[in-house]
Amino acid sequence: MPEGDTVWQAARRLHDALAGRVLVRSDLRVPRFATADLTGRTVVDVTPRGKHLLARIEGGLTLHSHLRMDGAWKIYENGRRWTGGAGHQIRAILGTTERTAVGYRLPVLELLRTSDESRAVGHLGPDLLGPDWDPDRALANVLRDPARPLGEALLDQRNLAGIGNVYKCELCFLLGVTPWLPAGDLPADRAAHLPELAKKLLEINRERPVRVTTGRRGQDLYVYGRARRPCLRCGTSIRLADQGDGSRERPTYWCPTCQPGPSPTVPTAYRRSRAM
Repeated sequence: MPEGDTVWQAARRLHDALAGRVLVRSDLRVPRFATADLTGRTVVDVTPRGKHLLARIEGGLTLHSHLRMDGAWKIYENGRRWTGGAGHQIRAILGTTERTAVGYRLPVLELLRTSDESRAVGHLGPDLLGPDWDPDRALANVLRDPARPLGEALLDQRNLAGIGNVYKCELCFLLGVTPWLPAGDLPADRAAHLPELAKKLLEINRERPVRVTTGRRGQDLYVYGRARRPCLRCGTSIRLADQGDGSRERPTYWCPTCQPGPSPTVPTAYRRSRAM
């Protein structure tokens, strides 16, 4: 599941493969930019911004993409078979004399002026893995609407950029509160710890192939994906429910003992887990 650490890794792979090299192949397979030709231009850098990727290209252009749930960029040595998906799933091809970057199932792909990048990412809050990180501003953003459930506030990229559903669940567990707790009810000492803890989680995982929040080998996550399994701290069965307005699936995991506070009723919380 692409979150800030995953996107950071994707940006580094793209940067290592393309930055400083001239494009000899360019194919953007979205109607609006299908005629755009980037061949002959040098890739300046590839930078992550929250969950967004910005590939800056000579001539003041930026190729902006977002992976969401299913998107992926794959790097291939020239001459190697592409195995990232079916041909009709390809949305972008950027090739140099040595390697080719292929974007599969990208739900967002647009070419814009680098000077206009704010149109794509200007709404984002402080980036947990970026140079603009500002813990005080991030916390103020999260607490701005005190009645909003904490889990929803953490997922709002306008508050802070980089947290997805996995880190939402793990962060709430480490803070000892449910994702349904109103943000304004978060105890002051835990609120003060939230930005530092969130940043630490993403930083320690941006270099890892497998995401780990527990520090335990073979037991990577405290609650996410562990419905009905015993809590690693207290042994209580982990519960599962959806959170949000229903416009998208947000499976949310928590331990009712380690995370006391507001939560859905037990029958609702277990409805999804029995179907898994």
